[in-house]
Amino acid sequence: MALTRCWRFAGVVPRLLRNSTALPGASVPGARSSVSSLVNLSHRCCKTTELLLCSRFSTAPPTDVSYEQLKQLLAGRKAVVVDVREPWELREYGFIPGSINVPLGQVNTALQLGAEEFKEKYGGEMPEQTDNIVFTCLAGVRSKTALDTAASLGYKDVQHYPGGWQDWVKNEQHK
Repeated sequence: MALTRCWRFAGVVPRLLRNSTALPGASVPGARSSVSSLVNLSHRCCKTTELLLCSRFSTAPPTDVSYEQLKQLLAGRKAVVVDVREPWELREYGFIPGSINVPLGQVNTALQLGAEEFKEKYGGEMPEQTDNIVFTCLAGVRSKTALDTAASLGYKDVQHYPGGWQDWVKNEQHK
């Protein structure tokens, strides 16, 4: 939720900074500050401004998990790992041991099921809204979408493995 607000805010501020009609002290919707403190940033790169704003206004934990972090989470059973690829992709390419397969198109519905129905349909424990959930896919695109979906449903501790299956295989081969 905080990250979503951050991105919305980051999209608004560069336009405000370029707009010379923004009045000092004017409020920015969804923010806890005023435009006056941001006007001096108008000559800096928009990416820098967005990063500064996101770090200032977002209390969300980092959403990316590295290979090593994922290995530790799996070893300590400290996260529910959800692979959002289609079942045929797991059969053809493989999967991360200990992950649960919930195809991306079913994530929204699946995370609203009862615990028994989830377990019956997906073969794993239904994550609670306070559980650490790590989404993964082939290369990190679909897992980011799943993360956004889970966050919109109220899940608090959601992350994704941006390297996905491709990064996992590469790292496992080097071990």
